[in-house]
Amino acid sequence: MRLFDLSLLAASGLASASTLTPNTVPLIVRNPYLSTWLYHARDAPWENWPMFWTGAHVGFSVMASASGKVYPLLGRPHDSLSTKRHKIAYPEYLGVTFDASTTNLSYSIPAAGGESSLLVTLSFLSPITPSSTMRQAIPAGYMTVFVAGCDDLDLYTDVNGEWVTGNRDNTLRWEMFESPPGEEKGTKNGTKTGIKTWKVRREREELLTEFGDRAEWGTLHFSAPGGENGVRYQSGTSALLRGLFAERGELRDEVDGEFRRVMEDEPVFAFSKGFKLADGGKGKEKCEKREESVRFTWALVQDPVVQFASARGLTMMRPLWQSFFTDADELVGWHFDDFETAAKLAGEYSDALARDAYESGSREYQDIAALSARQVLGATQFSGTPEDPILFLKEISSNGNFQTVDVIFPAFPFFLYTNPRWLAYLLEPLLEHQLSGQYPNDYSMHDLGAHFPNATGHPDGRDEYMPVEECGNMLIMGLALANALRYDTDPAFMRPKGAEGMRTAPGAKRWWESVDEYGIDLPRGEAKLGSTPKAAEKWLSRSYKLWKQWTGYLVRESLIPHNQLCTDDFAGWLANQTNLALKGIIGIKAMSEIADIVGEKEDAKFYRETAGEYIEKWQEYGISRDGTHAKLAYTWYGSWTTIYNLYADSLLCFHVSDKNKSSVTGGRKSGKQPRMESQIPLGQQAYGSKKDENVFIPDKVYQMQSDWYHAVLQKYGLPLDSRHLYTKSDWEFFAAAVTGRKTRTEILTSVARWVNETETDRPFTDLYDTEGNGGFPGIWFMARPVVGGHFAFLALERACGGKAVEALKFLDKREPGEVDVELVLMRDLSTDEQYDDEGWEDL
Repeated sequence: MRLFDLSLLAASGLASASTLTPNTVPLIVRNPYLSTWLYHARDAPWENWPMFWTGAHVGFSVMASASGKVYPLLGRPHDSLSTKRHKIAYPEYLGVTFDASTTNLSYSIPAAGGESSLLVTLSFLSPITPSSTMRQAIPAGYMTVFVAGCDDLDLYTDVNGEWVTGNRDNTLRWEMFESPPGEEKGTKNGTKTGIKTWKVRREREELLTEFGDRAEWGTLHFSAPGGENGVRYQSGTSALLRGLFAERGELRDEVDGEFRRVMEDEPVFAFSKGFKLADGGKGKEKCEKREESVRFTWALVQDPVVQFASARGLTMMRPLWQSFFTDADELVGWHFDDFETAAKLAGEYSDALARDAYESGSREYQDIAALSARQVLGATQFSGTPEDPILFLKEISSNGNFQTVDVIFPAFPFFLYTNPRWLAYLLEPLLEHQLSGQYPNDYSMHDLGAHFPNATGHPDGRDEYMPVEECGNMLIMGLALANALRYDTDPAFMRPKGAEGMRTAPGAKRWWESVDEYGIDLPRGEAKLGSTPKAAEKWLSRSYKLWKQWTGYLVRESLIPHNQLCTDDFAGWLANQTNLALKGIIGIKAMSEIADIVGEKEDAKFYRETAGEYIEKWQEYGISRDGTHAKLAYTWYGSWTTIYNLYADSLLCFHVSDKNKSSVTGGRKSGKQPRMESQIPLGQQAYGSKKDENVFIPDKVYQMQSDWYHAVLQKYGLPLDSRHLYTKSDWEFFAAAVTGRKTRTEILTSVARWVNETETDRPFTDLYDTEGNGGFPGIWFMARPVVGGHFAFLALERACGGKAVEALKFLDKREPGEVDVELVLMRDLSTDEQYDDEGWEDL
């Protein structure tokens, strides 16, 4: 809902009306430690405190004063006020809207004398900027408060020490830093108008440690405008400051010098700002609305961000932003003034995503994708240099592992759609560490460390045991990235629409091979990790030893997987997993293409033939006797499973048959000339060959599963398998992406229903019950980056120059077949003599 047409609101990227009503929405979400969310978002924002992603309380409040009354807007600051001394009232809450980067909370406050109401919007921006990795790497976000009306209004906001520690017994230190106006005069830390910044940290920081998943090192920079029209500030006991504002409408520009524990006479760090709007109605019969705004920023500055067992040994890794800025004060000042550019770039991404998601699915899918985007990047930390960036990732909530391969895998459709180079930055530390010989096993490691932020590796080889899973994941992602590098898939928003009004980036000239003067990534063909077949070959060749080693393991172990875990480890160990075997076999097929790209023709031939042989056996072993569905495990009759790994077959162009292969431009319609005839697996024969008419996995498997998913769909989604009614939303979207349109729409609609009705009260969980109240199934997953899997539709539409989706059009030629699920499963359990189980002695 747009409250009023205002250029400032447009610049902020104010989100238009949202269709879904999730129970939690992001406010300031940038990395695993700067992660603040609106709790119980269907309630009024003043009914609960904001929360950290774990659900723990975060001290952050906003309130307004108008016409002698105090109105809480966010958090519960009114709990500190006396109903005898202060007139507490509540605004009309107009609701929440959001897009990929922005969340807006809107209110109406009665004006004096019955005039038209004051309209207030708190607009939170955590900008997603695929065209500017430098900006994405800045650990900071914005809140802009917009006020419109004919009456004066005073605003108050504060934060407490919970932003820098999870342990309330820790003692804090703080200071007020005023950065004067001076950018034009060459003052290093100056901004256009000057800013006032609260700097808050622990008195004794504990480097690279957590308490309740919160960082115990780092400094919060909470900033607001200075100058003549700037804010007032004050620190002190929360109840005293809130009461002072309620009585005076402003603060006193004072700093409490008594450092103390987080909740010891709870110290808060506050700003106030007055909006003088009443003059617009003086001497006039009718009120003429005036509009004003004020901006606040949060930055959590940490150095180092992680430690990483790199090829040169255990290394303290600096944040990427340090390559551009000399210190934190310069970073914070520049970020504050960069708001218009950051909002513009984020808006271009949000608009493109909204358009693509709507065309791909529906308004509900548009909201699901938007809600997922910040959550994915909220699990990451950028490090390295502009020449060699690294993107670190925390397995949030499930166990805190560092750079978990089977968490990156469900998230990787987001990166393929948003910026494929970021996927390369995610895979880089895994490849570097294993190429250096620090991991002893011949299969891919599960993660880089037991708990983020410490990537100390597993030199004993005793990481979580998912060998087929992780080998398949790495090979599939490796080829998907190579395809993105080889072909100009024209990711949306990668080039800004114009540099007008952009600010130059400090230090950008030093990195001229990676960014331009505005901190915008160079076009993919010009950057070090370019967008050419040669770049793909170079990237794959460097790690060919690992690709081949992992594929060797899959050749031995993937057709008939022994008792082990797959990525859905909460479901337990299981032998002969049908879906897991499929991933391994597709991994072998992917290796045949990798080998072709790097010129290893004999390897390519061997792996191609092996994969072809295995996929025939897989159909015999893994599909039910009557051919209606895939079994959970080869020998588990009467069972069924979601084979979400089928998605990789289409994504990697293995399902693009000869009749579907024609001139491919490598992306959506862009007016560009095609860079090559087609994006097809290099290992296949040229167009027109009869052999090319065959696809890797036949149509009948896709049709079979599309019909089955239609039959077993529940109220809130597609269950993972026949053991339970719970599901994983990432895998739902993987599976739905390769079904017929009706089944896909049914799955999407059921997930949207769950978003609207679920009682789960944490950031977007990916594991939930498909019946009942759609709650947690005894396992609490929350805020995990795996929701990047919700971008599966969008990544597939870009794959193979659009031909991947075209190759699935046959699924829309008829309605889903009707299946009597109970009868089919009972028959599959039958021991009728017509079924011969010869050949199973090896399983």
